[in-house]
Amino acid sequence: MFSVSREFSFCYGHRLLGHPGKCRHPHGHNGRVIVTLSMPALNASGMVADFTEVKNTIGQWIDEHFDHKMILAASDPLVPLLQAQGEPVFLTEGSPTAETLAKLLFDAAESFRIPVLRVEFWETPGCRAVYEKE
Repeated sequence: MFSVSREFSFCYGHRLLGHPGKCRHPHGHNGRVIVTLSMPALNASGMVADFTEVKNTIGQWIDEHFDHKMILAASDPLVPLLQAQGEPVFLTEGSPTAETLAKLLFDAAESFRIPVLRVEFWETPGCRAVYEKE
């Protein structure tokens, strides 16, 4: 099995409603994502995937949906206030934890029909969540 990875960095804010710690307050992170693709054989160009294609698909999706956005649960009472001020908000169905965001990015990568195997989502340099194909 062959695999390649592409890394992306971006800034975002969020908060975790109902969290007992300080993450219940709005705060920001410098996120880092590593998207790993895998194929049993190389394509005609001798690659799993072209790194530029990965950048132009999932990288662009990250720029459009996560970079410099407040990522909040759709039920968060801050949502209407921020939207009324024209602030960029990305809504999640559940709490916007690192685990939830890793899964969202995995699903986005799959929607581009790239052979995603794993998404590693680093919320801080020492904390990451991983979502991978079963």
